[in-house]
Amino acid sequence: MSAPEPFDAVDVIRAKRDGGRVPEDALRWMIDAYTRGYVADAQMSAFTMAVLLNGMERDEIRVMTDAMIASGERMSFASLDKPTADKHSTGGVGDKITLPLAPLVAAFGVAVPQLSGRGLGHTGGTLDKLESIPGWRAALSNEEMLAQLADVGAVICAAGTGLAPADKKLYALRDVTGTVEAIPLIASSIMSKKIAEGTDSLVLDVKFGTGAFMKDYARARELAETMVALGADSGVKTTALLTDMNTPLGLAIGNANEVRESVEVLAGGGPSDVVELTVALAREMLALAGQPDADVAGALADGRAMDAWRRMIRAQDGDPDAALPTPRETHAVTASRSGVVTRMDAYDFGLAAWRLGAGRARAQDPVVHAAGIDLLVKPGDAVSEGQTLFTLSADDGARFERALDALDGAFEIGDTAAPREPLVRERISA
Repeated sequence: MSAPEPFDAVDVIRAKRDGGRVPEDALRWMIDAYTRGYVADAQMSAFTMAVLLNGMERDEIRVMTDAMIASGERMSFASLDKPTADKHSTGGVGDKITLPLAPLVAAFGVAVPQLSGRGLGHTGGTLDKLESIPGWRAALSNEEMLAQLADVGAVICAAGTGLAPADKKLYALRDVTGTVEAIPLIASSIMSKKIAEGTDSLVLDVKFGTGAFMKDYARARELAETMVALGADSGVKTTALLTDMNTPLGLAIGNANEVRESVEVLAGGGPSDVVELTVALAREMLALAGQPDADVAGALADGRAMDAWRRMIRAQDGDPDAALPTPRETHAVTASRSGVVTRMDAYDFGLAAWRLGAGRARAQDPVVHAAGIDLLVKPGDAVSEGQTLFTLSADDGARFERALDALDGAFEIGDTAAPREPLVRERISA
């Protein structure tokens, strides 16, 4: 006969439903009991809705995050003779920053263990982009990952199933119960995986705007503050940058074309906004790793970052010199009048790229690596009537109609453009 459970899920639900604070031992039990199947989905659904409606205190979020970490394994990079720094982005359109950032930081002798994911919906996934490279593989064992960090200094790979299994179960539940938006649950989800990963320091790229998970700046700021506090409470040096995602980042939206753009940045070129954010995040990571005066721009210009990229790709069986996939069909969209581009809505462009095949509707769906959108202009640029604004790419021309529907009203040409807002709006630290 098994021992009786020390708490009752209904009592925990009621405490949060009534706006109270859940005691630490009860909250730890709730996460553990849900992970092992004792607490039912219906009960955890009620609890997550109560959290959405009533929030959690900082200490409650810390306890829940720690309980989610305790549900699985914790990685350790103590055997490496160099500091570790990681970056997490809350996701956006054209956000390929991890690709040039990881080798750039590694060029300074800092290990970058970047456990990444796949895209779903209008935001792209880092692993999907890298799988455009012939031969490249996302799945590495912990031993392979450690060996690559010791040798190359950077690794971008899929997270193992052993990290924070409570989060995986809870995330799936939130997705179907209308509780994804709860800031305590978002923060604990992200930070449980990142802390379990074992990095010394972490920089968060928290995006706001139409193409971001958090549309509202104030809520994005609250999320950033919550996650920075969780990092501090767990002994991980953590800072956050709040960055604008109202306009797509860079000129490429897709998979293979975003790899091409990343390589341009590593070669010392690339779009100015991608370079700006890559450099800003690299400086944050290197400062936390003890190198506040690192010449980040110099490492892009002199080829050190490119060398680290090529070694990183080869270490995961990719060919950095291989041709990337190209689309079977393209469709150019031109300006209906002369003037100045005043707006390009990130969400609509992300949705259009998804409809072209660059994203997936379900986790098991494949992506078309050559599909996407290449922008030739950005807000603030002057254009002439008939000039190409952007090009759609797909393997099936039948996809263009629905993609163009998504872009109806997604961009505007006016007489004058408003001054550009700064890309990096604010820095949050503990």
